[in-house]
Amino acid sequence: MSQQPPVRSTGSPPPRPDASMSLLTNVMDHALDDGYAEASARRAAEGGGLPRTLRAKLGLAGGLLLAAAVVTVGAAQTQLSASVVAKDREELIERIRAETTAVDDLAEDIEKLRGEVGERQRAALREHGGDRGDLVALLSGATEVSGPGVKLVVDDAKGVAGGGGGPREGGGFSDTGRVRDRDMQRIVNGLWQSGAEAVAINGQRLTALSAIRAAGDAILVDNRPLVPPYTVLAVGDGKRLGARFQESTDGRYLQALRQNFGIRSSLSRQDRIGLPAAPSLIVRTALPRTSGAGNGDGQGTADTGKGTS
Repeated sequence: MSQQPPVRSTGSPPPRPDASMSLLTNVMDHALDDGYAEASARRAAEGGGLPRTLRAKLGLAGGLLLAAAVVTVGAAQTQLSASVVAKDREELIERIRAETTAVDDLAEDIEKLRGEVGERQRAALREHGGDRGDLVALLSGATEVSGPGVKLVVDDAKGVAGGGGGPREGGGFSDTGRVRDRDMQRIVNGLWQSGAEAVAINGQRLTALSAIRAAGDAILVDNRPLVPPYTVLAVGDGKRLGARFQESTDGRYLQALRQNFGIRSSLSRQDRIGLPAAPSLIVRTALPRTSGAGNGDGQGTADTGKGTS
């Protein structure tokens, strides 16, 4: 006879499948901390946290009214401040416009006075220049001039970037491909020495007292900025003037700039060009030549030689 296996009965329910995850089970069953749960139950028993007495209700209403008053006053002050700022801004704009108009009017008056001074200076040169008055007026830049000559256009190298590098000194060139003030000085002086009677750069007439300077990357002629390309017009015998300039030291200097640094230039003869009068003249005191003057007696003649610094 076969025996049946004994049946084991412990009298307790079978174990939970998640018995091995007691920590996670505890967290899920007690998601809310006991302290929070107790406080929530007490608040619910007291009526949801709302004031129950008349005094408490009046205090709450007073607090709300005070908060509303503070917000209202703050908004009003902000709006008032914005109005004051806008008014001050408009007044400042009006002052700027008025001052700008006044400056423009003064600039027009200055230009008018400069024109009158220039006309009087030219009239004085014509009146006291004698038989050489026209030549003196021409060399001083006091009058307009027209005639044959040459046109020289000088420009920076292609694709040159803006920035630095001072004027070129001797052989220590700064390889930037930009035309410098010293370059223009040598070009203009070379044209004078080659026989030019009158010279202008970008319409700016040059005289014996004109100054070519630099301010940053800009070239100034008598404190007026110029922008490339620089068009140099020179009145004189076009054929001889152009040939002499190209053979001169300054002409070879310009050729070296073109070959070594890519600075562009072109020289062409012109049958007729016109140059304006110089915008302003500086009249200096000079003594006329007399017989025997200049021989140690202190009565010399004013030098009319040309040159640009």
